[in-house]
Amino acid sequence: MSKPSEFDDIPGTLVFDGERSRQGYHLNMFCMSLMKPENREAFRADGRAYLVRFPMTPEQAQSILDRDWNRMLELGGNIYYTAKLAACDGLSFQQIAALMTGMTQAGYAEMMLHGGRPIEGNRSKSEWDRG
Repeated sequence: MSKPSEFDDIPGTLVFDGERSRQGYHLNMFCMSLMKPENREAFRADGRAYLVRFPMTPEQAQSILDRDWNRMLELGGNIYYTAKLAACDGLSFQQIAALMTGMTQAGYAEMMLHGGRPIEGNRSKSEWDRG
């Protein structure tokens, strides 16, 4: 991303803005293509060949092949679009959220049932500077 965002200082925050949308357009269109059964079948049969249909960057294609959910978002993926890929793999939204946070699904569910992530370490850096 070229210009800093006002949210860049919040740990773990990637804002899906106009710039990120433009960056990830083809990655997101790939994900949306998975809404059709014939496309899911083609992707499952040969993922690398299927991805050639979408003029995304090599890094974006590799993040898909690796199922690197966080990297997809860094490269312009939208969480709601990438969830289509997760569904193609038989994963729930909760399962990918757990993977993205380095937790088990049970651990993630337990954390969310008890109020989510702790505030400590998850506030903006500018807020830390104010004390």
